[in-house]
Amino acid sequence: MNLSLYTSEFKKNLHIAYPVMLGQLGHVLVGLADNIMVGQLGAAHLAAVSLANSIIFIALSLGIGFTFAITPLIAEADGEKNIESGRSYFQHGMLLSSVLGVILFILLLFIEPILFLMDQPEEVVVLAVPYFKIVAFSMIPLMIFQGFKQFCDGLSLTKYAMKATVVANIINVFFNYMLIYGIWIFPELGIEGAAYGTLFSRFAMVAFIIFIVRSKPFLAPYFKAFSFSEIKKSVLKRVFNLGYPTALQMFFEVSIFASGVLIAGALGTNMQAANQIALNLSSMTFMIAVGLGVTATVRVGNQKGLKNYKELRRIAISIILLMIVIDLFFAFGFILTKDILPTIYIDNVEVIETAAVLIVISGFFQLSDGIQVVVLGALRGLQDVKWPMAITFVAYWIIGFPICYYLALHTSLAEKGIWIGLLISLTASAIMLYIRFNKLTHKLIKEKHGTS
Repeated sequence: MNLSLYTSEFKKNLHIAYPVMLGQLGHVLVGLADNIMVGQLGAAHLAAVSLANSIIFIALSLGIGFTFAITPLIAEADGEKNIESGRSYFQHGMLLSSVLGVILFILLLFIEPILFLMDQPEEVVVLAVPYFKIVAFSMIPLMIFQGFKQFCDGLSLTKYAMKATVVANIINVFFNYMLIYGIWIFPELGIEGAAYGTLFSRFAMVAFIIFIVRSKPFLAPYFKAFSFSEIKKSVLKRVFNLGYPTALQMFFEVSIFASGVLIAGALGTNMQAANQIALNLSSMTFMIAVGLGVTATVRVGNQKGLKNYKELRRIAISIILLMIVIDLFFAFGFILTKDILPTIYIDNVEVIETAAVLIVISGFFQLSDGIQVVVLGALRGLQDVKWPMAITFVAYWIIGFPICYYLALHTSLAEKGIWIGLLISLTASAIMLYIRFNKLTHKLIKEKHGTS
């Protein structure tokens, strides 16, 4: 293998990816701010945020996964230099994203009683319910933001969402601090204050990204007056058919992590708090992978529009190699700082010691997690979504969940068993997805050039 064929793409990959990485990290930093500030109130409060978010993140995965359909369609239209087609995909995607935000909010309100049926500590559930209701409402502005974000990402305009997220983070941290602890003229709301901070920040995020995109003259053709008469069933169907498998694929992944939260809760409040610390840290490195996954979707989508499949494969492999380099750095970082990182969140000795062990296991699965995210992004750019949906279901729920459940509840491994199961499921996902990508790209090259 001539590595320079792939490493030569690293700079361009990072140029597209870094704003997405920072923007996605911004979303996690909203959670990090919640966790650190709420963690000062005690283990039960931190566990309550973990419990509420475990359900909200499942709904969030469905919504965000669905909006991912917008990016490859916009990228393909951009590769073809077809602005009218891109405008159509954007407007249909925004309509579906907005409607989905309302549906997810209503759905979350209906399933709130489930919190009381999850065999969680009563003190944790009582604290979680008001937080859950407030953050559920923030699904509406978040889904509208996602529609704009995926549109911009498809055009490789990844800095816009990053800037909006930075503004949102500043607003979130400000209101968190003021409302959790009751500073200055603000009431002391405890855990509910963290929820209001999230809500206000997401409305600000939408307003800011709308302001940015509407102020750019070169984007004006995409914003011609919207009319329901222009809505076409065929376009809605294409967006939907690309969106729902991606939504389910994300649902399968996020839900197994959420199930891990619930299993940890069954083991006790401190176990759940430790699990939340390891999960939050892993989420931050995951968002780096998401940035490169989006890059893979955009660049592969562009090459698909040009029908240049050899270049498509070369670019995708370059992104996978870059992800491996970054994840090796994170893996060593987690292992070396396992005893320090938990102290950022809480001063409970039992929680810190438990979290340190989980962080080591998390360090080992960085590589598998990063590879599977990037390959998923590349397959999404190829608009191949149904096979990845099936693969992730098998990896997480046929292979991973039974291992998590058995090792955690029926062996002495306890909470460590959850993360061993996650490591195995992510590795299985990465291997199967790469096999799918390898087979599909060779097939496309062979069909066009008559060679493999």
